[in-house]
Amino acid sequence: MKTLATIIILAFVTTVFSQDFQGVATYKSHRKMDLKLENENENTELHKQLREQLKKQFQKEFTLTFSKEESIYKQNKSLAAPSPKPSNGIFISVSSNSDITYKNIKENRYTVDTEVYGKRFLIKDTIKPIQWELQAETKSIGEYICNKAIFKDTYETKTLTDEGTLETVTKERITTAWYTMQIPVNNGPQQFQGLPGLILEINDGKLTLVCTKIVLNAEEKEKIEEPKKGKKVTQEAFDAILQKKSEEMMEQFRGRRKGGREVMISVGG
Repeated sequence: MKTLATIIILAFVTTVFSQDFQGVATYKSHRKMDLKLENENENTELHKQLREQLKKQFQKEFTLTFSKEESIYKQNKSLAAPSPKPSNGIFISVSSNSDITYKNIKENRYTVDTEVYGKRFLIKDTIKPIQWELQAETKSIGEYICNKAIFKDTYETKTLTDEGTLETVTKERITTAWYTMQIPVNNGPQQFQGLPGLILEINDGKLTLVCTKIVLNAEEKEKIEEPKKGKKVTQEAFDAILQKKSEEMMEQFRGRRKGGREVMISVGG
């Protein structure tokens, strides 16, 4: 009887995850923000209003369309939300993310279609392995049983000091993933991958992505096409361009610091 049950399960898995298998996973994002107003207590009404603005602006929805070997990850289009009223003359607007991330797990490479400061780039590079540490912990996300995995790394970020100078700070980061072996594909949102099942939740201390819906083998399958338009660059070259632009903007901000109320927002680090 046990052998028969095993055969039935294996037959089901083989059918569901056949060669033309495709799935669509929907993720919602939440981001923790570090908000500082110069000469202002963090518990003021202004802080509360700004935090609420930021919370709503950073709640986005994304779709990962995946097969056994490829995937496309992008933000879902939605109707523009009404513009929030300025708080004490301060208005915060977060632009929509139009990035499209294509991954080819079989060929160990990825392509990101992104636009920065009005210029379109096509980042093409190899997928770097993530040194996951598998944990014994489990939990349910929807109808799926998920296992926990973490990886630890460090990253550099530039901050503006109270004296108005740029300072490079190295920070430690622990990223936690929850993956399900009920969907045995080596993939996940953004550029996360490398686990023996689809990643349904990611948290790096600032950003959280949680899967809210999964559709497997829908009757109408979507095309998974690699982006083609944009200036081709490696990830390293693109990071250098982004770093230079970020430093230029911080220098401009530093030059404008002449009294008044200032808002400092730290995103993702």
